[in-house]
Amino acid sequence: MNPQHSIAVFGEALVDDFGTEQVVGGAPFNLARNLAAFGMAPLMITRIGRDGNGAKVLAEFERFGMRVDGVQSDLSEPTGRVVVEREAGGGGHRFIILPDQAYDHIEPGPALAALCATAPAMLYFGTLAQRRPTSYASLQALLATTPAKRFLDLNVREGQVTERCVYESLRQADIVKVNEEELKDLFNWYTHTSPGTDSIDSPALRAACAMLIRIFALEGLIVTLGPRGAAWFGADGGVELSPGSATPPPLVDTVGAGDAFAAVFLYGRAQDWPLALTLARANDFAGAVCGIAGAVAPELAFYQSWLARWQASGSPT
Repeated sequence: MNPQHSIAVFGEALVDDFGTEQVVGGAPFNLARNLAAFGMAPLMITRIGRDGNGAKVLAEFERFGMRVDGVQSDLSEPTGRVVVEREAGGGGHRFIILPDQAYDHIEPGPALAALCATAPAMLYFGTLAQRRPTSYASLQALLATTPAKRFLDLNVREGQVTERCVYESLRQADIVKVNEEELKDLFNWYTHTSPGTDSIDSPALRAACAMLIRIFALEGLIVTLGPRGAAWFGADGGVELSPGSATPPPLVDTVGAGDAFAAVFLYGRAQDWPLALTLARANDFAGAVCGIAGAVAPELAFYQSWLARWQASGSPT
């Protein structure tokens, strides 16, 4: 992978506790693992406890062949844990996010050292790891130091993120990814309009998205629409609509679908794929992740099949 295409990922690596099983997760770590499985070498900047869950996280670093120079170890706080309750029918899920976890205490010194040694072209961040002062300060230090493009995956979790955090994150981002509910929140907060998202190409919705892009000086806004696909709204006024897969696999759960989409989007950008192709492939891969249990595939062969498919279609991987 060309060093100019390297990616740093800041935020939580944690364990999703389904009751009967514990699965390593966290939106940033899901994204980083997907990128690693596609052959990239992302720098994951996070913090874990010296406990059993921390060992599970490190085992995933090893399984995906990921570098660990951005991983901090906490002697007192536990590795992050989220209780996930699957809803009966439909594959939905509810998160119970525990307070004061190791990823809330990412220290700026080691984070900056790892970032500067990498000099990434892209810095990915979300909002959950900004909820406590130490990790928030670390992210601000990284943003102030690196000239990398900033990709914000908003991932607003109820009760965990303030509107002020969202505002500051948007102001510091270049590209933003949101789902439909998050987009409606942004409209209510910053454009004072409610165009709805049923018709993603409606003039009212396009105008509201264009307003967000102007307010926050964004390069682009990605809106994921679940099985309906995704849309890109660009600073140049361009809009790219990508429908969902015509033949999605049977739904198992939606955990990690947005992270899978973001990973392929960033991978495609690094490979210089055309925007329409990148969105289409991101949609297809996210749909495939909905057909497996959890956020990432248990076998790395799953990723190799996608790489082979993309290569066979004539675009370089």
